[in-house]
Amino acid sequence: MEIMNAHIQMKHLLPAWKTFRSATDIAPIRDEAHYQRMVATLEAVLDETAGDESHPAMGLVDIVGDLIEDYEAEHHPLPDVTGIQALKFLMEQHGLKQTDLREIGSQGVVSEILTGKRELNIRQVRALSERFGVSPATFV
Repeated sequence: MEIMNAHIQMKHLLPAWKTFRSATDIAPIRDEAHYQRMVATLEAVLDETAGDESHPAMGLVDIVGDLIEDYEAEHHPLPDVTGIQALKFLMEQHGLKQTDLREIGSQGVVSEILTGKRELNIRQVRALSERFGVSPATFV
């Protein structure tokens, strides 16, 4: 009976997937143009979620972010660094202090993030992505 249910679900799933795919172009990234569209899609979805971790579109943020991360790992490889290491590097390159990152919180919050006591949330990732002009995947 379980196999029958899987077949029935696929019967309904495939048309929905085709419609979704043609409307969004969300799929493994094929080339640089597709990569740019996916980054724009991620930014639009992040705008829609407005930092709300419980927003229904957060699953889409994860999926698109993973697709971007996979493409970047193969085509735009960076040294293996954590999001915090990337943030520290960007702060150094831009001559910023913890107090300069008010968009992610107080100096105390920034300190906790930089020391690994606190993780960046989606709103903070979005703010840092915009500030430094890098993919949100840089910080996750």
